Amino acid sequence: MAGLINFEDEKEVKQFLDNIGVEFSFQCYKEKDPEGCQRLADYMEVVKKNYESTAQVLKHNCDTYGHGESCYKLGAYYVTGKGGITACLKTAYSCFLRSCNTGGKKSIDACHNVGLLAHDGRAAEGGPDLGAARQYYEKACAGGFAPSCFNLSALYIEGNSKGLAPDMTLALKYANKACELGHVWGCANASRMYKLGDGTEKDEKKAEELKNRAKELHGLEKERQLKFGE
Repeated sequence: MAGLINFEDEKEVKQFLDNIGVEFSFQCYKEKDPEGCQRLADYMEVVKKNYESTAQVLKHNCDTYGHGESCYKLGAYYVTGKGGITACLKTAYSCFLRSCNTGGKKSIDACHNVGLLAHDGRAAEGGPDLGAARQYYEKACAGGFAPSCFNLSALYIEGNSKGLAPDMTLALKYANKACELGHVWGCANASRMYKLGDGTEKDEKKAEELKNRAKELHGLEKERQLKFGE
Protein backbone atom coordinates (compact mmCIF):
# COMPACT_ATOMS: atom_id res chain seq x y z
CA MET A 1 0.00 0.00 0.00
CA ALA A 2 1.18 3.48 -0.85
CA GLY A 3 2.29 5.57 2.07
CA LEU A 4 3.30 2.65 4.30
CA ILE A 5 6.85 2.59 5.63
CA ASN A 6 8.99 -0.51 5.27
CA PHE A 7 10.55 -0.56 8.73
CA GLU A 8 13.01 -3.23 7.66
CA ASP A 9 14.56 -0.76 5.20
CA GLU A 10 17.07 1.32 7.21
CA LYS A 11 17.31 4.05 4.58
CA GLU A 12 13.53 4.40 4.34
CA VAL A 13 13.17 4.55 8.13
CA LYS A 14 15.87 7.23 8.37
CA GLN A 15 14.12 9.34 5.75
CA PHE A 16 10.83 8.90 7.57
CA LEU A 17 12.34 10.03 10.88
CA ASP A 18 14.11 12.98 9.27
CA ASN A 19 10.80 14.09 7.76
CA ILE A 20 9.15 13.92 11.18
CA GLY A 21 11.89 16.11 12.61
CA VAL A 22 11.39 18.69 9.87
CA GLU A 23 7.64 18.67 10.50
CA PHE A 24 8.04 19.20 14.26
CA SER A 25 10.59 21.97 13.65
CA PHE A 26 8.14 23.71 11.31
CA GLN A 27 5.35 23.40 13.90
CA CYS A 28 7.55 24.90 16.59
CA TYR A 29 9.37 27.74 14.87
CA LYS A 30 7.08 28.64 11.96
CA GLU A 31 3.63 27.85 13.29
CA LYS A 32 4.69 28.84 16.83
CA ASP A 33 2.87 25.85 18.28
CA PRO A 34 4.03 25.01 21.86
CA GLU A 35 2.88 21.41 21.47
CA GLY A 36 4.93 21.19 18.28
CA CYS A 37 7.95 22.46 20.23
CA GLN A 38 7.42 19.78 22.86
CA ARG A 39 7.18 17.14 20.14
CA LEU A 40 10.41 18.49 18.65
CA ALA A 41 12.14 18.32 22.04
CA ASP A 42 10.99 14.73 22.54
CA TYR A 43 12.16 13.87 19.03
CA MET A 44 15.61 15.41 19.57
CA GLU A 45 15.96 13.64 22.93
CA VAL A 46 14.58 10.18 22.13
CA VAL A 47 15.30 9.74 18.42
CA LYS A 48 18.36 11.88 17.81
CA LYS A 49 19.91 11.61 21.30
CA ASN A 50 20.96 15.23 20.84
CA TYR A 51 20.60 16.55 24.37
CA GLU A 52 22.13 19.96 23.63
CA SER A 53 19.49 20.65 20.98
CA THR A 54 16.81 19.22 23.25
CA ALA A 55 17.81 21.64 26.00
CA GLN A 56 17.62 24.59 23.61
CA VAL A 57 14.14 23.63 22.38
CA LEU A 58 12.92 23.11 25.95
CA LYS A 59 14.32 26.50 26.97
CA HIS A 60 12.65 28.19 24.00
CA ASN A 61 9.31 26.54 24.71
CA CYS A 62 9.41 27.25 28.43
CA ASP A 63 10.67 30.84 28.18
CA THR A 64 8.55 31.86 25.19
CA TYR A 65 5.32 29.94 25.71
CA GLY A 66 5.45 28.80 29.34
CA HIS A 67 4.71 25.24 28.25
CA GLY A 68 4.36 23.20 31.44
CA GLU A 69 5.90 19.94 30.28
CA SER A 70 8.85 21.72 28.67
CA CYS A 71 9.45 23.74 31.84
CA TYR A 72 9.38 20.53 33.89
CA LYS A 73 11.87 18.76 31.63
CA LEU A 74 14.07 21.85 31.48
CA GLY A 75 14.09 21.87 35.28
CA ALA A 76 15.31 18.27 35.26
CA TYR A 77 18.11 19.28 32.86
CA TYR A 78 19.14 22.05 35.26
CA VAL A 79 19.22 19.61 38.17
CA THR A 80 21.71 17.31 36.44
CA GLY A 81 23.48 19.69 34.07
CA LYS A 82 22.30 17.68 31.08
CA GLY A 83 22.53 18.94 27.51
CA GLY A 84 25.44 21.29 28.14
CA ILE A 85 23.44 23.31 30.66
CA THR A 86 25.24 24.44 33.80
CA ALA A 87 23.63 22.66 36.73
CA CYS A 88 21.73 25.15 38.87
CA LEU A 89 19.13 24.14 41.45
CA LYS A 90 17.86 27.70 41.78
CA THR A 91 17.01 27.81 38.06
CA ALA A 92 15.60 24.27 38.27
CA TYR A 93 13.34 25.45 41.10
CA SER A 94 12.05 28.31 38.91
CA CYS A 95 11.33 25.91 36.04
CA PHE A 96 9.50 23.44 38.28
CA LEU A 97 7.54 26.28 39.89
CA ARG A 98 6.43 27.55 36.50
CA SER A 99 5.37 24.07 35.44
CA CYS A 100 3.51 23.51 38.71
CA ASN A 101 1.57 26.75 38.39
CA THR A 102 0.88 26.30 34.68
CA GLY A 103 -0.74 22.91 35.00
CA GLY A 104 -0.57 20.16 32.41
CA LYS A 105 0.91 16.70 32.04
CA LYS A 106 3.83 17.08 34.46
CA SER A 107 2.48 19.74 36.81
CA ILE A 108 1.93 17.40 39.78
CA ASP A 109 5.47 16.03 39.50
CA ALA A 110 6.73 19.61 39.22
CA CYS A 111 4.87 20.67 42.38
CA HIS A 112 6.47 17.79 44.26
CA ASN A 113 9.92 18.85 43.06
CA VAL A 114 9.27 22.43 44.20
CA GLY A 115 8.36 21.01 47.60
CA LEU A 116 11.54 18.92 47.73
CA LEU A 117 13.84 21.81 46.84
CA ALA A 118 12.09 24.14 49.30
CA HIS A 119 12.26 21.42 51.97
CA ASP A 120 16.01 20.83 51.80
CA GLY A 121 16.89 24.47 51.11
CA ARG A 122 19.37 23.81 48.31
CA ALA A 123 17.60 26.14 45.88
CA ALA A 124 17.47 29.19 48.15
CA GLU A 125 20.01 31.27 50.01
CA GLY A 126 17.87 31.42 53.15
CA GLY A 127 17.88 27.67 53.71
CA PRO A 128 14.85 25.38 54.00
CA ASP A 129 11.42 26.97 53.57
CA LEU A 130 9.00 24.53 55.16
CA GLY A 131 6.04 26.83 54.50
CA ALA A 132 6.66 26.61 50.76
CA ALA A 133 7.44 22.91 51.01
CA ARG A 134 4.12 22.28 52.74
CA GLN A 135 2.22 24.39 50.19
CA TYR A 136 3.55 22.51 47.18
CA TYR A 137 3.45 19.09 48.80
CA GLU A 138 -0.23 19.79 49.54
CA LYS A 139 -0.84 20.68 45.90
CA ALA A 140 0.87 17.52 44.65
CA CYS A 141 -0.82 15.35 47.29
CA ALA A 142 -4.22 16.70 46.27
CA GLY A 143 -3.31 15.63 42.74
CA GLY A 144 -2.70 12.07 43.92
CA PHE A 145 1.11 12.11 44.23
CA ALA A 146 1.81 9.67 47.08
CA PRO A 147 5.38 10.79 47.97
CA SER A 148 4.11 14.32 48.60
CA CYS A 149 1.46 13.01 50.97
CA PHE A 150 4.11 10.99 52.82
CA ASN A 151 6.45 13.99 53.03
CA LEU A 152 3.62 16.10 54.45
CA SER A 153 3.07 13.46 57.10
CA ALA A 154 6.77 13.57 57.99
CA LEU A 155 6.69 17.39 58.15
CA TYR A 156 3.84 17.33 60.64
CA ILE A 157 5.51 14.63 62.75
CA GLU A 158 8.74 16.59 63.02
CA GLY A 159 7.61 20.24 62.96
CA ASN A 160 10.37 22.84 63.19
CA SER A 161 11.48 25.90 65.07
CA LYS A 162 10.30 28.32 62.36
CA GLY A 163 6.60 28.18 63.00
CA LEU A 164 5.55 24.73 61.83
CA ALA A 165 4.27 23.02 64.96
CA PRO A 166 4.05 19.23 65.13
CA ASP A 167 0.50 18.06 64.46
CA MET A 168 -0.01 14.32 64.80
CA THR A 169 -3.62 14.48 63.59
CA LEU A 170 -2.53 15.98 60.29
CA ALA A 171 0.46 13.64 60.21
CA LEU A 172 -1.90 10.68 60.41
CA LYS A 173 -4.24 12.17 57.82
CA TYR A 174 -1.45 12.42 55.25
CA ALA A 175 0.08 9.06 56.17
CA ASN A 176 -3.32 7.48 55.51
CA LYS A 177 -3.61 9.36 52.21
CA ALA A 178 -0.15 8.17 51.15
CA CYS A 179 -1.13 4.63 52.08
CA GLU A 180 -4.35 4.83 50.05
CA LEU A 181 -2.21 5.88 47.09
CA GLY A 182 0.05 2.85 47.52
CA HIS A 183 2.97 4.27 49.52
CA VAL A 184 4.54 1.49 51.64
CA TRP A 185 5.96 3.78 54.32
CA GLY A 186 2.75 5.77 54.51
CA CYS A 187 1.00 2.55 55.52
CA ALA A 188 3.78 1.63 57.95
CA ASN A 189 3.73 5.03 59.65
CA ALA A 190 -0.05 5.11 59.86
CA SER A 191 -0.02 1.61 61.38
CA ARG A 192 2.47 2.69 64.04
CA MET A 193 0.42 5.80 64.86
CA TYR A 194 -2.76 3.79 65.37
CA LYS A 195 -0.84 1.32 67.51
CA LEU A 196 0.62 4.07 69.74
CA GLY A 197 -2.38 6.40 69.66
CA ASP A 198 -0.50 9.26 67.98
CA GLY A 199 -3.00 11.70 66.48
CA THR A 200 -5.85 9.33 67.20
CA GLU A 201 -7.16 6.86 69.74
CA LYS A 202 -5.33 3.55 69.85
CA ASP A 203 -6.79 1.08 67.39
CA GLU A 204 -5.02 -2.28 67.28
CA LYS A 205 -7.28 -3.62 64.54
CA LYS A 206 -6.62 -0.66 62.26
CA ALA A 207 -2.90 -0.83 63.04
CA GLU A 208 -2.81 -4.49 62.03
CA GLU A 209 -4.75 -3.84 58.81
CA LEU A 210 -2.33 -1.11 57.79
CA LYS A 211 0.69 -3.22 58.72
CA ASN A 212 -0.62 -5.99 56.47
CA ARG A 213 -1.22 -3.47 53.70
CA ALA A 214 2.38 -2.27 54.03
CA LYS A 215 3.63 -5.86 53.80
CA GLU A 216 1.45 -6.46 50.74
CA LEU A 217 2.76 -3.34 48.98
CA HIS A 218 6.34 -4.23 49.89
CA GLY A 219 5.83 -7.69 48.39
CA LEU A 220 4.44 -6.21 45.19
CA GLU A 221 7.44 -3.88 44.91
CA LYS A 222 9.86 -6.79 45.30
CA GLU A 223 7.90 -8.77 42.70
CA ARG A 224 8.08 -5.89 40.22
CA GLN A 225 11.83 -5.55 40.81
CA LEU A 226 12.35 -9.26 40.19
CA LYS A 227 10.33 -9.17 36.98
CA PHE A 228 12.21 -6.08 35.81
CA GLY A 229 15.51 -7.89 36.37
CA GLU A 230 14.53 -11.03 34.45
